Amino acid sequence: MRARENPSRGRRPTDSEAKEAYLAMVERIETSGARHDAEQEELRDLSAELTRWLAERRLLDPSGTRLSPPERALRHVVAEQRRRLRETVEGLGRDARALDDVLSLLAAPRPGTGARETVETEFFTDRERTRQRLEELDALSREEFLAMRNTFPGARVLDASLVRDLEMAAGGVRMRVLTSQQAVRSAAPARYLHTLIDAGAEVRVAATVPLHMNIMDRAVVVIGVGAGPRGEGGDVILHSGPVAQCFARVFLHAWDLARPHTGSPAGPGHTGPELSALEREVLALLATGAKDDTIARRLDCSDRTLRRLMRQIMEKLGAASRFEAGVAAVRLGLVD
Repeated sequence: MRARENPSRGRRPTDSEAKEAYLAMVERIETSGARHDAEQEELRDLSAELTRWLAERRLLDPSGTRLSPPERALRHVVAEQRRRLRETVEGLGRDARALDDVLSLLAAPRPGTGARETVETEFFTDRERTRQRLEELDALSREEFLAMRNTFPGARVLDASLVRDLEMAAGGVRMRVLTSQQAVRSAAPARYLHTLIDAGAEVRVAATVPLHMNIMDRAVVVIGVGAGPRGEGGDVILHSGPVAQCFARVFLHAWDLARPHTGSPAGPGHTGPELSALEREVLALLATGAKDDTIARRLDCSDRTLRRLMRQIMEKLGAASRFEAGVAAVRLGLVD
């Protein structure tokens, strides 16, 4: 008795069956290729992260090809810390000498008389009265205006001040503004400073500044004295060339140690670098203080992918750290 033959044996597949088989094969190849590319990208990210970690700790030689002995890396780290401490001590010494100059000048007797110089002084506890007086003094500036700022007022006051400042710049007054990193993080001060730069003013930023003051033509000094132990405070205006010259030395010392301000304004027409919607979401979450694991869960991505996004963001913003990236994002108006 013969076995029943399989009717499909030896039969050529139809065009439809051949097409389905071909498409299934292509899909398997593409899926395998995509998985391979993703694995290769993760390996590259991991290798770059490891290299950076070793380089930051001086455990990798400058060529990036060989590991350095831990002893050599430790010597590099210690030497770098010693250099930073030495620069800090030297800077504090210069600050102390500059302040000693101020005190010695205030106490110096007038030549040939043995008497102390009388300095005309104005004192205001009402900040609005101070601003009105500053408008009068600003109008008298002819050659130079030096400003040191550790904080800035609100946008309304800044806009009003900007009108007077631009008039001074247009009148040929050389304007130099020294401010702190903390003071330029908000959008209004960033726009204000950038407008001054466009008008020809010079702006520099330091980690901190010791005083809040204006110096007009090295003849008049306006100093904010801040709040006292009982909440008292105000602004002092000193009319004295020698005193102003001495405070100008303090200003120029801090100015020489600061870096030029190159930040872009935050506001309409100045959108900053092109960031994707995902990168902006990462910045927004960072601004809330969210940790990496929280951000990764919110974005439904791996920790490695999040680290890659952070590197991209820092490169676009020209930042060396996550903190600098956050500061730049706020200054550019990329996050609230």
